[in-house]
Amino acid sequence: MKRFSLICLLAAIIFCSPLKTFAWGQQGHRITGQIADSYLNSKARKAIQAILGNESIAMASTWADFIKSDSTYNYLYNWHFVDFDRVYSLPEMQAHLLQDTTVNAYTKVQFLVAELKKKTLPQDKKLLYLRVLIHLVEDVHQPFHTGRESDKGGNDVKLIWMGNPSNLHSVWDSQLIDFQQLSYTEYAASINFTTAAQRTEWQKASIINWIYESHELAQKIYADTKPDDKLGYRYNFKYIGIVNQQLVKGGVHLAGLLNEIFG
Repeated sequence: MKRFSLICLLAAIIFCSPLKTFAWGQQGHRITGQIADSYLNSKARKAIQAILGNESIAMASTWADFIKSDSTYNYLYNWHFVDFDRVYSLPEMQAHLLQDTTVNAYTKVQFLVAELKKKTLPQDKKLLYLRVLIHLVEDVHQPFHTGRESDKGGNDVKLIWMGNPSNLHSVWDSQLIDFQQLSYTEYAASINFTTAAQRTEWQKASIINWIYESHELAQKIYADTKPDDKLGYRYNFKYIGIVNQQLVKGGVHLAGLLNEIFG
């Protein structure tokens, strides 16, 4: 009985911890990776296979979360998000990020892209940097990885999801996606319907544009979701379309970036 009580106490401590969680969850990352894979050109596909071997983009996409329990990679913690201390317009965000030198998803995506374009980069670095790049590009399409610094991207906004304690970040990270009860391959196949014109238009957008779109979405969701809200079927109905849009856009943007680097 004492052991059971201790386990419950530890679980409560973990749940209540203010640490930032990582976006998307496994499903979201793999869905986006699966979509990106479908839009690679042949040259990029060959180059990526030479780096990843038998590992698919979908499976590589979760590596940066898989290793978070290994203290060797603690330096990656702040790479997963770019939070803001206020609401930014697009010109303000462009000015802010272009002179930003802090460690965040934006500055590290820029770093990884530049490194992966180097012809002399060692194989072990290629593997590390490609896995992390895939993950970070997907991360910035989750609105609450571009959210408020003050609440750790929605982690401190405690609420109820389908009758259980949760927080705003977790709902968008994984719970909305998991509620659909699809495998990542089924999910990707069910939403991956884009035209060539759409893909061309989306791939014109810069990384700053991706972040700004997510930041805008986060502000709208913040305004509509309050602490202690009880979220359920109505919330799922209202927002699953936005979740799906971000998963698809993330895949298309990722494919465009990988084609640019390797194609």
